[in-house]
Amino acid sequence: MAKKTESQLVVDLRGRSIETLDDFWDAVAEPCGLPEWFGRNTDAWRDTIQTRGISEVVDSHDVLVVHVDKKGIFAERNREARALRGAFAGRQSRLVVHEEP
Repeated sequence: MAKKTESQLVVDLRGRSIETLDDFWDAVAEPCGLPEWFGRNTDAWRDTIQTRGISEVVDSHDVLVVHVDKKGIFAERNREARALRGAFAGRQSRLVVHEEP
């Protein structure tokens, strides 16, 4: 029995300054094919990466993997950052936070 290879959309944002959620939405909009009407909030993001049906780019892959540096919003322990990290929960998406060298 052949095993299906997992298709991944990898978005590497390392080296990019992401100080706010708006910075994150700006960074992922193009590579993830987000439509202009995308809600730019964590609920809309969760729908996009878990429920699907919003972005053809994301939907055409089994898994979305986003790489970021552990700085800016990803170094902070605030409510927005926790909500964003929580949106990645599930088998169809991963947020990889890299320690700075």
